[in-house]
Amino acid sequence: MNGKKVAALILVILFIDQAIKFYIKLNFFIGEEHALIGNWARLHFVENEGMAWGLKFGGGWGKIMLTLFRLIAVIWGTFLIKGFIEKKYHNGFIICAALIYAGAVGNLIDSMFYGLLFEPSPPYTAMVAHFLPSGGGYAPFLHGRVVDMFYFPIIRDAHFPSWFPIWAGEEFEFFRPVFNFADASISTGVIALFVFQNKFFGNSEEPVN
Repeated sequence: MNGKKVAALILVILFIDQAIKFYIKLNFFIGEEHALIGNWARLHFVENEGMAWGLKFGGGWGKIMLTLFRLIAVIWGTFLIKGFIEKKYHNGFIICAALIYAGAVGNLIDSMFYGLLFEPSPPYTAMVAHFLPSGGGYAPFLHGRVVDMFYFPIIRDAHFPSWFPIWAGEEFEFFRPVFNFADASISTGVIALFVFQNKFFGNSEEPVN
């Protein structure tokens, strides 16, 4: 797989990811939710100040460190993928690496620039954010929040049985996290690496095509 095809795949993922995020940010208020398929596949707008899947890494300095870590990881990933292509690793492995890389870049864009580009999204009101507001964005460089919107509560409003240890009787929901297209790209790449690692690498220590 050559560099142009890998770059095209990465750009397509980034375009889809950012297009969805721009649409949600400019048309939804925080907490707004709409059904996609029944009650188990929904759009639910939240903003994530931390890591993927809603995890947080506390405080303002934590946010800066997390964004800088993402930036360093993306720069390092650029050279890694270039090396994989030059060494002619298995196409499937390169695609997985590209999926992980594109997802990381997608969320990095949010963290670096969204605070400069958008107004804050007011929670639970009819107001939505504007792009490039005259009064400036909601946060300085490196302090942007990641836009999440996909929500799949396949099992909702359920409770653990009374005999269940620790969480007996407590509310149970599957699948709770709200995520975005970039998160899905990263997860797909990682899962595929685990599932198909024998196919990608075989029994040899050398890269396989």
